[in-house]
This record gives sequence, C-alpha cells and structure tokens, in this order.
Amino acid sequence: MFIRFITTGGTIDKIYFDALSQFEVGESQISHILGEGLVEFDYDVVPLLQKDSLDVTDDDRARLRQYIVDDDAERYVITHGTDTMPETADALRGIEGKTIVLTGALSPARFKTTDAVFNVGMAVAAVQVATPGVYIAMSGQVFAAGEVRKNRAANRFERVEQTGPDAA
Repeated sequence: MFIRFITTGGTIDKIYFDALSQFEVGESQISHILGEGLVEFDYDVVPLLQKDSLDVTDDDRARLRQYIVDDDAERYVITHGTDTMPETADALRGIEGKTIVLTGALSPARFKTTDAVFNVGMAVAAVQVATPGVYIAMSGQVFAAGEVRKNRAANRFERVEQTGPDAA
C-alpha cells in the first residue's frame, strides 16, 4: 500500500513565537507523526503549500487539484488548515479513481495536547478503506466532502444537515 501525503500548511504545522506572541506556519510535522507512529506502509510527503488556510486561494486549490489529477498515486492524505478545509475538499470532488482524505488540527502538532496525531491516524485509516472520493477526517469522524462544516463556536467539525429533495 502506498499513500502520498500532501502538506499545505495550517494549524497542524504552526510554530509559536514567544517574542512575537503569534503563530506562523512552519515545517510540516507529518513525517515526524508517521515516524513516531511506526507506520508499516510505503509513503512519501509532498510539501505543496505552506499557508494558513485563510490564505489558500482558488488558484492554490486548482494547483492542488491538478497535481492530484496528473499524479500516479491512488491514495492521498492532505494536511490542511481547518478554516477552509471544506472548501478545498469541495474543489477536489470529481477526480476519478482517487481516494483523498483531508485532515488537520485544531491545535499545533508541536503542542503537548493536540488532536493532530489522532486526526492523521484517522485519515490514514480512512484512505485505506474508503471508496474513491473526497473525505475529511476530523473530530473523531470521517465526513464526505460537501457534507461537513467547521463549527467555530464549538471548535469541531460536524455533518451539515441535508435539506431539499435529496435529504433522507
């Protein structure tokens, strides 16, 4: 089994600068997380962006989509900032034959208390068993693209209530 990890930045990779009292996106933590997890599958890490997700543009999403379309892998885990993760997931929908799982963290991976490791583990599990499509692995759940939102007040991801003729 081979999984291609694509890093785009976001909170999962943020560094706290005491002197500045602010965060900046730093070097990706995905290789460290996978190494600590003693994973037994083939993978590589492609650093595509290094941005806060609020700074991710439609051009960035198009670049990510084109990279995946042109690439030969079938399974992808994308680390992404949480604020615009659903928009990026929506932009990746419809790519044939690829299973894509976006994940991130609500607190930096470098922090002692973080959801980063759990979310990456969920994304790795999901990308191995899900059918081709686009998903988000956050808050202990796996959501299909287009069916999830970030609830900023509750600081979690949740399913979007479906309405209209297609609602069950």
